[in-house]
Amino acid sequence: MPGSISFEAHLEAGGPSFMPTQIVVVPPLVLEALGGKGTKRIIGTLNGHPIRLGLLPQTGGRYLMINKDLCQAAGVRVGQSVALTLAPDPEPDRVDLPPELAEALEAWPEAEAQFESLSGSMRRAVAQHISTARQAETRARRAVEITEKLARGAHPFRKE
Repeated sequence: MPGSISFEAHLEAGGPSFMPTQIVVVPPLVLEALGGKGTKRIIGTLNGHPIRLGLLPQTGGRYLMINKDLCQAAGVRVGQSVALTLAPDPEPDRVDLPPELAEALEAWPEAEAQFESLSGSMRRAVAQHISTARQAETRARRAVEITEKLARGAHPFRKE
């Protein structure tokens, strides 16, 4: 990756108090090489596994939140060292849509217009909510429920 930075760090327990998870603190020199505090999202690899994550604020720096699925795929646990290669995300606002959501948005132009008006983080949250369902029926149901709310101009996650 052009403009990428490689380094090693320890996987630590951390994250927001309401959501304990695993994190990697990005060293200040690496953060500066990535473009400083203006860089909000990165692409790269963690132990050879592709990642596309947000750089989350932390007192005095930034960190990456690493979910349990990625930890399992990379074969790492809290306290172990990980090898990272990071670069600024050239498309920080891009959201990878699960097929169920893409199909539902295509069927409802009003919902698609409302979806596009959401912030990047909200679009990612909607896509993740749908894609993380294990069963195809659940993914389809979630996609329909959310697109119906969007078509009516409602918030995708609030109960009505």
